[in-house]
Amino acid sequence: MLYWDTEYLKLVKRILREGIIEENRTGVDAVTVGSHVFNFEPNGEFPILSSKQLFIRQAITEMFWIWQMGSNDVRELTKRGIHIWDQWKVDEDGIYRIYEPYGEYDADKEVEVIDPLSVPIDDPNGLIHEIKPKFDDNGEVMLAKSIIPGKTIRKAIYYGPKLANTIGTAYGFIVNRYGHTKNLIETLKKNPKDRKIVKSLWQDEFLRTAVLPSCVWATTWNTAGGKLNLNVMQRSCDVPLGLPFNVTQYAAFHRMIAKETGFELGNMSYRIDNAHIYVNQLDGIEEQLRRESRYNRLRKYSVSDLEEYKKKLEYILSRIDKSDKDYDYYDTEYRIVDIIMDPVKPELVLSDDVQSFFDYDNSREFKDVKVKNYKHMGKIKFNLTQ
Repeated sequence: MLYWDTEYLKLVKRILREGIIEENRTGVDAVTVGSHVFNFEPNGEFPILSSKQLFIRQAITEMFWIWQMGSNDVRELTKRGIHIWDQWKVDEDGIYRIYEPYGEYDADKEVEVIDPLSVPIDDPNGLIHEIKPKFDDNGEVMLAKSIIPGKTIRKAIYYGPKLANTIGTAYGFIVNRYGHTKNLIETLKKNPKDRKIVKSLWQDEFLRTAVLPSCVWATTWNTAGGKLNLNVMQRSCDVPLGLPFNVTQYAAFHRMIAKETGFELGNMSYRIDNAHIYVNQLDGIEEQLRRESRYNRLRKYSVSDLEEYKKKLEYILSRIDKSDKDYDYYDTEYRIVDIIMDPVKPELVLSDDVQSFFDYDNSREFKDVKVKNYKHMGKIKFNLTQ
């Protein structure tokens, strides 16, 4: 299998073997390990998982949203057909609603709206001071109900109408406010030996008004021997959903910045604290591990046996509908056989016509970035936990 798949599945197995099941803010327990580190040397393989399909346009467009557009406006993603941040969007009334992950629908349930600015800036998460309710213009405690049919409200936080349709003061907001991307590029061009090239998305001043404080919170950059090295730090990570996106995004960002600043690609180190799998994602993880076992079983076949089996699978797939309960099994089996018979390394291809990071096409057309030789074993659906 690809290097990235092998390393990723090592982490998954470690979490299942060593992890502790813990409660957390979401209401869905997670199996968690404290920290993990990946290292990616420039080996000709662009890190994108093959053991499940990753949607490259969505992943890199999210990176552009943060680092190129400097945006926190979720509508910039939705108009590009990307909905990965919809659950963290502040509603039109300035209230961010959090919903129950389980249980029966209760349309009449009301909760007090809390005021994140009621705690001091040195305790932005309310770990020491009590977070107080938000009061309306009449001096009454503000209340909120669900605005999504079928979902029961669990918690509500007031961010104000100015932050409606955004994720608050996080991610792209920070990049834009401090000019992180422009400064990074100019520093690497003018003073590449500097040992202080650090870009932090974790700014205490803005944590209280961030719907979700940045998970990938810092990058450090350095050059040595004509190569650009990147270190990525992540404070918390949803391993089935977030990690595959994040690693692919920052690997692409690394390559784009190296290209613009004239450096060869160096090492990318990726550190995660609190790497976790939510308990409602375990079925999907087991499927991903079964795919690894199927790969290891099939790779022992002779070439002639694989050729014969591939023809058999082609025949079966031509005879059953995609809605058939067995279709996904045979489709994955076929994909695995093809990967074994014709192994290739995925490659990120950047348009020669684009010289500046800010000029890459971030529209639905996504015409400046491609991944060649990407073979995968099919989709796996994982629950997204708010």
